[in-house]
Amino acid sequence: MFVQTARPPSSIPRYHPAMVVLHWLMLVLLAATLASIQLYEWFPRGSELRAFMKNTHFMLGLLAWMLVMVRLLTRLATSQPPQAEGSIWMQRAAQAGHLALYAWMVVLPMLGWASLSAAGKPIPFFGLELSPWLELDKPLARNLKELHEAVGEAGYWLIGLHAAAALTHHFVLKDGLLHRMSLRRT
Repeated sequence: MFVQTARPPSSIPRYHPAMVVLHWLMLVLLAATLASIQLYEWFPRGSELRAFMKNTHFMLGLLAWMLVMVRLLTRLATSQPPQAEGSIWMQRAAQAGHLALYAWMVVLPMLGWASLSAAGKPIPFFGLELSPWLELDKPLARNLKELHEAVGEAGYWLIGLHAAAALTHHFVLKDGLLHRMSLRRT
């Protein structure tokens, strides 16, 4: 069977500390981005709080895109721990899952930004306004917005599967995989 005895955390190869911090910072940022757009729906149209939540979503989404770029560069610049032990299908699933998460984190904000740009709307960014970079095209803007929302919802599944896999490794397989991304040095 797959269940192993627990390994001491100190014997488990870890990700570079910068990658660990970026991983957890990204989680917080993505949660805040999601929360802002969910809270947006709670407020009446035309209200200041609704506009604030919408703008917060835009700003945090763009910040998340920038952070994932930093994360990708950091991943390329730092050494990674060896691939976790396990069957070939588990290793391939982990690789596919990580690739899908990175693709999602890159593509989702770009779709949102493109939909706003095609709608002729500037993007607020912490006191700055980023000008539209696409020509005004309302049907394209609507299609891109719908695609952004669909890809965003797919991300819930990706994140959920990622978390479920990590928890399965920790509580069922007891292989210490979760310690590789732990904020605590053990």
